[in-house]
Order: sequence, then structure tokens, then C-alpha cells
Amino acid sequence: MTDPVAHDPVAHDPEAHDPGAPDPAAAALEASPDAVPPADGPSGRVLLAEVVSTALSATECSVIVASRASGAVVTFEGVVRDHDDGRGVTALHYERHPSAGDVMREVAEQIASEHPAVLVAVQHRVGDLGIGDVALACAVSSAHRAEAFAACSALVDLVKERLPIWKRQEFTDGTDEWVASLG
Repeated sequence: MTDPVAHDPVAHDPEAHDPGAPDPAAAALEASPDAVPPADGPSGRVLLAEVVSTALSATECSVIVASRASGAVVTFEGVVRDHDDGRGVTALHYERHPSAGDVMREVAEQIASEHPAVLVAVQHRVGDLGIGDVALACAVSSAHRAEAFAACSALVDLVKERLPIWKRQEFTDGTDEWVASLG
């Protein structure tokens, strides 16, 4: 399990945990809904966007996006299931294109741009995964639940649509198949 504090740029600043210190997440959430992030840089609201080979947890993502201004934290875990299209599945293997990390950041920034009142954390796992392992973990926080739900749903859909990752499914009958996770 990864250390959620290691992914939190604020956690390494002792002032950030001082109750009297300004909360950058709260400032982002209080921004005008019409605010547009600078075109030449990140929104400042994508706190984690990566493709990794270690175990994932939506709980870790939720710790990263939660703040005193969060009225809602919506999480999602895409979990390896034991079947696909009527066939028994025993395991999956995910492979990434070298651009996958950059695409993940672009996807998260797009969601932050389309939903300006949210904070985003998202990870996709690569390598060998067994039944029950988490392949995709994400969390979105906002002052209000409707925005958090909408942004989290859009994030999962856009990751599935754009992230250049392929999976090999191993079936109970001993066969396997490669499937592009795009689209």
C-alpha cells in the first residue's frame, strides 16, 4: 500500500496542517464556477494522476482530495471480476503505452476544467492483477455531492475512453485474449 502522504504536496509543509494556515484545497473549491485554469499550466486541483504497478485504493485517493471545504468525497474502484461476457476469468495483465502517465494527467486536468469546483486524484494499475484487485482508483471532492458524483463519473468514463492501456484476460478454460481498454 502506498503512503497517501507521499502523494500530498501539502503534507510535506508543516504550515499546511496548522489549523490557522490557509487551506489551498478550500481556496480552489471557493473559486468562481466561471474561473478557468491558466492554459499554460495545471489547474492546481489535480492532486494525483498516475499509472503505477503497485496496489491501489480509493481510500488513499480520498485522503488526498479531502479538505475542510469538502462536503462530498466520491470514490470509485474498478475491481477485477471473475467473469467477462459469460466466460470465467482467472487473472488480468495490464500493459501501458509510454504516454499513459501524460494521458492520465491530461484526462484529470480535463475533468478539473469541466468541473471547476472539484479536486481530483486518480490512479490506474499495470502489471499482473488477480480477482478482486483494484485496477482503477479515484476520488473527487467538492463542496456539494452532485458536482462530486458528476465529476467522478465523467473521470472514470474519460479514463476508459482515452488511457492507452491494454489488458490480457486469462480465462478458466486456459485461453487468453488481449483487449484495448480504449473506448
